[in-house]
This record gives sequence, C-alpha cells and structure tokens, in this order.
Amino acid sequence: MSSFLHITNGDVTTEILNNLNIEGEIITWREMLCEGKTTTDVGSEDFWKTRYDFFSNAYQVTKKTFIDFTLKEYRKLCKQNQDEIILWFDYDLFCQVNMLAVVSWLKKFRKGRKITIVQAGNSENYDKLVGFGHLSKEELLNLYNNRIQLTQDDIEYADYIWQLYCSDSPLRLETVHKFNPSSPFIYLSDAISAHLKRFPSVENGLNQIENTIIKAANQSELKTENDLIRKLLTEQETYGFGDIQYKNKIKELKSLFTSLSPVKLSEDGISLLNNQINYYRELRSDFSYLGGAKKYSYLYLNANDKLLKLTS
Repeated sequence: MSSFLHITNGDVTTEILNNLNIEGEIITWREMLCEGKTTTDVGSEDFWKTRYDFFSNAYQVTKKTFIDFTLKEYRKLCKQNQDEIILWFDYDLFCQVNMLAVVSWLKKFRKGRKITIVQAGNSENYDKLVGFGHLSKEELLNLYNNRIQLTQDDIEYADYIWQLYCSDSPLRLETVHKFNPSSPFIYLSDAISAHLKRFPSVENGLNQIENTIIKAANQSELKTENDLIRKLLTEQETYGFGDIQYKNKIKELKSLFTSLSPVKLSEDGISLLNNQINYYRELRSDFSYLGGAKKYSYLYLNANDKLLKLTS
C-alpha cells in the first residue's frame, strides 16, 4: 500500500488539507524564497545561514523564531520517506519560487520517488486566478484526484530554472522560461516574467512593485497605511505577497511619502509617477538581492521587456 507526503505552500493550505481528511503526512514549507538572497544548495548549512541573515536584516526575525517556524518543519521533512510526494503550490511568484526549490531538494534527496503536483490558479467559478483558499471542497478534491505526475525531465527542468534563479545573472531566465510548452508548471512562465520586472525600471529607477505602490497611494483617498496595504493585497495578480512584505516595501520607500495617515505622496513621489525624475541612485544598495542576482546590477527596459546588465 502506498504512503503519501504532502508538502504545502503555507499554513492556510495545511489547514485546508487537514479539513479535507486526505491520507498522508503534511509538511508546511515556510519560506519566501522570492525575497532576499538564495543559493542553489537547498537545505544545506550555507543555504539556511544565507536565509537567516536575510530574515534577520530585512524583517528583524530572531534566531529562535527562524528555528521554530522554518527549520523545525524542514527537519521534519528530512525524516519523511513516503512513496509519493504531493506538492500543493499556488500560481503566484511567491509559491512558484518555493516550489522550484522544493523540487530541487527532492531531486537530490528523494531520487526516484514519485512526485506529483496540485496547482491552484484557473477556476471556472472565477474570472481571475485564485489560490487554494478560494476553492470549494469539491474543487480541491477534483484538483487532488487529477494531480499531475512529474517526469524526470520535469524535475530536471524545475531544478534548472532554480539554478538560474540563484545565479548571479538573471539574463538566461529571460528566454529559458518561455520555451517549454509541454511543462506541467503552467504558471511558472508568468511568475518568472513578474520576477524580472522586480529589477529597477530604466524609466524612473523603481521596479514594478514599487511603481504599483506609489500609483495605488496616489489613486485613492486612503486614510491609513493599512488601507494602502489592503488595496495592494486585493489588486496584486502575480506576486502573492503578504501584508508584512508590503509593509516592508512601503518602509523602504518612506521618502516618497509626506504622510501615511492619511496616505500622501511627497513631491518626489509625484515626480516619479510621471517619470520626471529617476530614483535609482537613492534606492541603490549592494545588499539587495533577487534570487542570486544583485537587484541594482540590472535595469528593466520597459519598452521591450528586456534586462540590461550595468557595468560597474
């Protein structure tokens, strides 16, 4: 008789699975590898040290919290040895990058194991992509019963994209992610496109997310920072960020606001909206990474959706 291990994209999905009473053990992958520096060797000491350094600096996460929340769950994963491993990941960048890392880990440490994926996104009941949390019990069971088994080629492909994501240059990602039409990772291409738009725009030095924040701040009469965050969470499509990520990004852009209660842009904020000034120099940091690449070593050329490497 087969045994099953479910790896979920977060605590909400884990709770959903518990309520579905699906057979098997459940491990929650508590990471957000779409943010901060990443290295290819998922699960190694260096990998976790790099991740802890990022969480500590960007989010003031204590070592105890990191161990209790992320590492203990990872150690539980290391002890599992089931026949079939089922991955539950949403369509957005947050989940897709985590999924690539998990597949890379499985390729190395669970060689030859049957790996299947359940992906949330398209649903006939919604006119936009939705996560597991929006689906009915029937829809979830239907997705589960129709899960897709990854071939060795699929596993190699996911691992390859993960290696590129962690490399010091994102340029190969620009083309590689578009040329695998038979891939079961149907949401990966859009997620990688969204990732590439996180490099600063040549037009004003802000990336797509930063531009979205100042646009949202300018469009509505928002009374508080929480109102702004709620608007961003509701309207985001491909990123899958949580409130703490948006709060952190607003903090990084604080010089573009005169007030967050009510929400009001500064003169520079308004000028950036109209691409009248460029904020690249003000925001530039050598410690800001997207995957393995330095965020400010590349510019996003909006006119042709391409990245340009800057020479130092």
